[in-house]
Amino acid sequence: MSSMSNVAGLSKWIRTLPNAKSSVLMIIILSFIIGVLLFLLQPVSVGNGLEDFFYGGAFGFVVFGLPAIITGSTDQLWVESLNGINLKAKHSMFLALVSMSLAGIVGIIGTGVGLIFNMNLFFNSILFGCVIAFGFNILVILATTRIKLFNSFIIAIIQPLLMIGMLIITSFLNNIDYIFSLGYITTIFKVIIASVIFLIAIYAFISVVESPMKKNLGFGAMEILSYFILHMNEGTNTIEQLFDNAGEAIDTLVGVASFRRLDGSIKALFLSPCVHPGPLGDIGGSNMPTILANSFDAFTMVAHGPSTHDFNPVSSDEIVKIEDAVRKALDNMEYSPKASEFIRYSYKKANVGVQFFKNGTIMLSTLAPSGSDDIEYAVGLAAMIESQKELGTENNILVDCHNSFNEEKGGVLPGNPELFQLIDTIKLIEPLDLEHDIKVGCYYTDLGGFDKHQGIGESGLKTMVVEVNGQRTAYVLFDSNNMELGYRETIFNAVEDLDIDEIEVMTTDTHTVNTLSAGYNPVGTVEKEKIIEFVKISINEAIKDLEPVEAGTNTERILNLKTFGPNNSTELISTISSIVAVSKIIAPLTFIVAIIFVIIWIFVL
Repeated sequence: MSSMSNVAGLSKWIRTLPNAKSSVLMIIILSFIIGVLLFLLQPVSVGNGLEDFFYGGAFGFVVFGLPAIITGSTDQLWVESLNGINLKAKHSMFLALVSMSLAGIVGIIGTGVGLIFNMNLFFNSILFGCVIAFGFNILVILATTRIKLFNSFIIAIIQPLLMIGMLIITSFLNNIDYIFSLGYITTIFKVIIASVIFLIAIYAFISVVESPMKKNLGFGAMEILSYFILHMNEGTNTIEQLFDNAGEAIDTLVGVASFRRLDGSIKALFLSPCVHPGPLGDIGGSNMPTILANSFDAFTMVAHGPSTHDFNPVSSDEIVKIEDAVRKALDNMEYSPKASEFIRYSYKKANVGVQFFKNGTIMLSTLAPSGSDDIEYAVGLAAMIESQKELGTENNILVDCHNSFNEEKGGVLPGNPELFQLIDTIKLIEPLDLEHDIKVGCYYTDLGGFDKHQGIGESGLKTMVVEVNGQRTAYVLFDSNNMELGYRETIFNAVEDLDIDEIEVMTTDTHTVNTLSAGYNPVGTVEKEKIIEFVKISINEAIKDLEPVEAGTNTERILNLKTFGPNNSTELISTISSIVAVSKIIAPLTFIVAIIFVIIWIFVL
């Protein structure tokens, strides 16, 4: 499994939180239940069984529920006053709910253990639960809010101290000897010292996991986590500032095929930028296919050029540099009303469909039905240079069709056998004369409102049918991140009866569909038959739109594009993976040692 898949797999642990009102209701119910269970294990009789039941529930609400509601309402205000991020009302209340639940569960377990061994652990177990609640609070606040250590400590300790305060008050009102013998100050002191022990453990753990990323990339794991959560919660792109500081400027290429009507207006553009639309959500260049397509008035298809996550733009603002390169290519475009037919070539796993236009070709490359991921830029560049030598054409637009997803396989990198298979396939291509008139028809559909949950990005499905010498070729492009293995062939079989002779399906590799609920989200995993019906409709509608055009191709350099940089994305992913691996060992050891010290401090000393 690749490093990217390891990182993507982490996303399944993040879910949409309930609203604040729902959390308050859950706090009331759970705190009542916690109190009842505690009094069943450590009964303090105040009357008959029904009175004891309600007394226990009231105790739970006062000691656990009320502090949770108070801190859930105020923590957000504290964080905002300190210019912290991410802790909105629903997050604050849910954090209080979880902390309360942890304290209650620990109290119930400790009291139950005391019952088994005929020991009175009722109060100490609650104290220990309060310390666990503090540990969870401080970890979440430190990791997500960008608040300094001391301020995080003050905010995190409020809920445990309120629980201890309510415990002292209820004990005083009910004349429970334990609190009087222990002393109010001693009780609070015990909790604060135990919390400091946890604070030291958490700070040590965070320092260990932060240092590799800070050393390698200039920002820490907690920093990128907090800004990423901010992006998911509010849609802000503050995280792009981190990437911008660590990014590198590169020069790369964009291939442009333009089809203009006989009156001189552009009917369609087919673009293949060697820029990667990642990393995910709306961060960086993730929505590049749509943003770039919307920059032009004509029907525009933005295919996936050879590139990996190293070529992710650090921000969406960088996409304008790709647009500038495309417009420069159009300014220097030479057109011809003639083109060749579409012909396929293959060698071992590599398959290339090629069509010749003025000054160049469109080459659609795929390893399907074998699985693959991104074609690395150096591999694509080598293939394009080879095509110039073999075909004698200057502007050969190479497209990574990205239509046969295999999570385990990974991309096509220098030295992989697939590189040489691709080059050997290009060597098989025979140059063709431009002898036949061209007709082009286009169609766009949002697939009936499909969205990222079905693996479909904002640009939906775009189809261009090119007719040359009576041969009709359908260029079908999904705004998606790759395609389920075998789905390409399923589509091919489904459209055999349509009035076309050739078809290739592609994906843009947009990473807007890579959500927290689905790290990888290739098209074809859901709604297979519905999607195929839209493919059929789009082809038929594009055929109806056919009209004579002139065509031209050009390639242009994209200059000074700020990206993650060669090897930086690999370093980021591998660093995160190593942090996760190390944390699986360091975290349990650190917190087990802290828990042992806290248990000794609370239950023994």
